[in-house]
Amino acid sequence: MSLTGKVAVITGGGQGIGKAISHAFLKKGMKVVIIETDKEAGKETEAEYREIGRILFVHTDISKEIDVKRCIKETIRKFRRLDALINNAAIAINKPLSRLTLVEWDRVIRVNLTGTFLCSKYAAPHLKKTNGAILNIASTRAFMSEPDTEAYSASKGGIVALTHALAMSLGPEVRVNCISPGWIEVRGWKKKSRRLEPVLSETDHLQHPAGRVGIPEDIASLAEFLISDRAGFITGANFIADGGMTRKMIYL
Repeated sequence: MSLTGKVAVITGGGQGIGKAISHAFLKKGMKVVIIETDKEAGKETEAEYREIGRILFVHTDISKEIDVKRCIKETIRKFRRLDALINNAAIAINKPLSRLTLVEWDRVIRVNLTGTFLCSKYAAPHLKKTNGAILNIASTRAFMSEPDTEAYSASKGGIVALTHALAMSLGPEVRVNCISPGWIEVRGWKKKSRRLEPVLSETDHLQHPAGRVGIPEDIASLAEFLISDRAGFITGANFIADGGMTRKMIYL
């Protein structure tokens, strides 16, 4: 079934993976609401993509309940329906455990995990009316870690667990799934003031069994499938999109 005319809310939709998902959905004829705390990125993407389709930027801090409620209300006022929620926005504060403050820990959990909960909670009644879908963006760091990533890894692990919990609570009207990306090169998808030309080595690419580092379009194409009716029998699932890295055995 076509995605044309359906409405998606995409958190962090102005940069990186979220921007790629916004672009892919607009190309399919969807109406897109991008949620950003970064006004520069939000306004820039809204202006850039306006010629592709109907897009609305709503300045929102997803860690604040009042902001989330206002954003969902604005979406319904503007487009009269909601078919998909993409919980993509996230922050990272990576530093040695001894230096990571409780305030910093709370901020990461509040944005990444609590923000996903809040957006899902207030989108759910509208998604039930359209038999819609929620798609959460976690990370392979939910399953493996580098040093000094406690807050980020914990938040992404929580998102994976929240995914299957939501799927049980909201089914059968709403399907809920999760993508856990690996190394995705996003520098070319940043706002103009921070955009950089990606520089990757042959080693960077070849350490991936798929033969290359990931790009945001890889995640966007999977997101497009998972919110569509073609994925109607899939819910509560997590999809690792990492070029095979988490399956690669490494001996030094």
